[in-house]
Amino acid sequence: MITDFEQIQAFWSQIEKTLDKLLESQSDSYFDDERLLEEYRQSLQKIDRNLTFHFERDADEGPVEMVFGCDGYPESIHSVLSLVSMAPALSGIQFKAFNERCNPVPARVNLGDEVCQIDEFWCSLRLIEGKLQLAIYLDDLPEILDMDPRVEAVMIFMDALIGEFELMTRVWSLDWYELPEDPLDYGLFPLEDLRDRFDKIKEQVKPLGITLH
Repeated sequence: MITDFEQIQAFWSQIEKTLDKLLESQSDSYFDDERLLEEYRQSLQKIDRNLTFHFERDADEGPVEMVFGCDGYPESIHSVLSLVSMAPALSGIQFKAFNERCNPVPARVNLGDEVCQIDEFWCSLRLIEGKLQLAIYLDDLPEILDMDPRVEAVMIFMDALIGEFELMTRVWSLDWYELPEDPLDYGLFPLEDLRDRFDKIKEQVKPLGITLH
């Protein structure tokens, strides 16, 4: 994919011109100026249709972090890295590529009216012919994954556990299955143990990408 550097420069120019307005709309790590945020989204779409962003803030006195990603599409990793490499140094905000590992890993994720606990989910991680195959197991697996908020929660947990970049570049496939009655009988382990299992074998894998099923 050829990144349009003129569009990237235009995006950062837009950020510089509107940053004061953005920060004025801040409430905690949220921003109320939806019109401005939509303008940012449209500008990113011109660079790469898979580019995304969200905001984080670790402490009340710390700067806001604008985190860019590519919605799990490995073909757009270069666009994210190119975008952030050209970011200007601005007061009150920092720019980052991809969601990084979190310490501690959150025990729960709130998605609107849905609260998902990390201990609800189990997984398996297998190294087969040099490729890491990750499978997630949950109760009442839906026919359409995108309709279930638990799927989004699992993706948030996995970003926190192993980091978004390594999830895309080390894991070959990600599959979803119905949780069996006794997960241990099937060789499964709790999702919260994924980091330790992943770190023990990740160096045996060449960075390739991810295929969603």
